[in-house]
Amino acid sequence: AAVAVTGVLLSLLAGVGRTTLAMARRHDLPAALAAVHPRHRVPHRAELVVAAVVIVVVALGDVRGAIGFSSCTVLVYYAITNASALTLGRDPARKLPVRALAALGLVGCLLLAVSLPLPSVLAGFGVLALGAAWYALRHR
Repeated sequence: AAVAVTGVLLSLLAGVGRTTLAMARRHDLPAALAAVHPRHRVPHRAELVVAAVVIVVVALGDVRGAIGFSSCTVLVYYAITNASALTLGRDPARKLPVRALAALGLVGCLLLAVSLPLPSVLAGFGVLALGAAWYALRHR
């Protein structure tokens, strides 16, 4: 279990670092985070900031709470992805029920997210709400 959780957390760090890079390029986060290392071609500043935030959260909080919070926000992220897939048209080549699968994924992600421990759900949705409010105010 420890190895599995470590693998998932490390992959999330890389993914969140790249999301941070993309958001910095769109000016949703400070532009300094949009830097890509010239030799290794990785978003080194974004990944260092994300790693620092994770270290602070784990050092000051409960690891189980951090995992629950992370799980909640990742599930909401996937729910948003599934909601976006609802806008796709039919796939005539494959005849897959894309919209039905996206709806099932959306509902499944949201059900899993709200079934987590209440403090994790409140913290996750709270941070997401703050981010949405910041985005709305910034783009006004």
